[in-house]
Amino acid sequence: MQAVPLSETVASLMPRARAELAELVSFASVADERQFPRSGCEKAAGWVADALRADGFQDVALLDTPDGTQSVYGFLPGPQGAPTVLLYAHYDVQPPLDEAAWISPPFELTERDGRWYGRGAADCKGGILMHLTALRALREHGGSPVSIKVIVEGSEEQGTGGLERYVEAHPELLTADAIVIGDTGNFRVGLPTVTATLRGMAMVEVKVETLGGNLHSGQFGGAAPDALAALIHMLGTLRDENGATTVDELNADGRWEGLQYPEDDFRKDAKVLDGVGLVGTGTVSDRVWARPSVTVLGIDCPPVVGATPSVQASAGAVVSLRVPPGMDAQEAADALIAHLRAAAPWGARVEVTQRGSGQPFRADTTSPAYTAMADAMRTAYGQELEIAGQGGSIPLCNTLATLYPEAEILLIGLSEPDAQIHAVNESVSPQELERLSLAEALFLGQYAASKSV
Repeated sequence: MQAVPLSETVASLMPRARAELAELVSFASVADERQFPRSGCEKAAGWVADALRADGFQDVALLDTPDGTQSVYGFLPGPQGAPTVLLYAHYDVQPPLDEAAWISPPFELTERDGRWYGRGAADCKGGILMHLTALRALREHGGSPVSIKVIVEGSEEQGTGGLERYVEAHPELLTADAIVIGDTGNFRVGLPTVTATLRGMAMVEVKVETLGGNLHSGQFGGAAPDALAALIHMLGTLRDENGATTVDELNADGRWEGLQYPEDDFRKDAKVLDGVGLVGTGTVSDRVWARPSVTVLGIDCPPVVGATPSVQASAGAVVSLRVPPGMDAQEAADALIAHLRAAAPWGARVEVTQRGSGQPFRADTTSPAYTAMADAMRTAYGQELEIAGQGGSIPLCNTLATLYPEAEILLIGLSEPDAQIHAVNESVSPQELERLSLAEALFLGQYAASKSV
């Protein structure tokens, strides 16, 4: 009897992958109890643990991390003397934002126009299914050729560092020869890509107070110091006239050498409105992969509906700063905090609190693991691998690189531009899930062979 190709086995597993992704997406696993109950994360963690046990993993455990969340660990032994590969993903997700703006419910996986929609479908519950599908396909072809460790984080989106602190306290847990981080994405659908760099992140919360209480804007406006106006002024100093980030003491002229992001493609991917310009200077790749960028994530102030004619006594904001490789995230956070304090007008009282941080990351793309992944991607996609940067952050990467300096770290995933991660109507391409599952299965075989030579 002729053996079934690995690609056909992966294809046959896709209906199961869709059904299980629907189960996983149904859990509202936002790791912020101010917005969603803890039960959503607990259900998602339990689901992942059960799935690992059902697939033959040993030592499956829910790890209580210092930030109060749980990560899921499991070990699948391979042949004697085989290398160990760590597979990473996360089950926590961003909040759905404006649920009314979703075409279909955010926590209900819905197929539409050839894509699967739902919060976490690409970032990063789809990554969990990518790992499981690859391993299940290999099991039908004799089993995994390497030992596998899986770690699925429960607070990646919050940037609270729970898993990083846990791993630092238990460094033996995730030792591996190679690490596949399944939380990035292809540069474009159908274009196989590994991510060579990640920007780090610093997040702060700023509060401004100017008055003992709100005042009538007609009686006191014009002389009374308005806290909201003070905050707006402070936030405005974080960008220059071109919209480029200008935090005091931070270098913002980095250059990206390699794959370029055409401006027309970026405008389309980012859904920039006609007539609206991009911000910053340099190439798009410079701006999103090699330079710091500041984003105001939210502001505490009266909403338009129901606003009263008042001078505001207090206001607040959450500010995120993305930090490129070569820049220390804590130093960047300190610079951001100092900048905001110095920018406060009228002697306004300012409190700035750091809420999270993560170091930037740069991978070694010359390692044997990259060669194995390039071969695997070529087979799965029928074209050559591209190497790109990514503006987002995965704080665990630097922790793993520090703890395991000999480990080869690769970053792949399902978060291509059409996925709209962190936005409304997030989705995943089932074709990408199938091809990347095949690529990962092929990679594990290629990597095992490279280590046995």
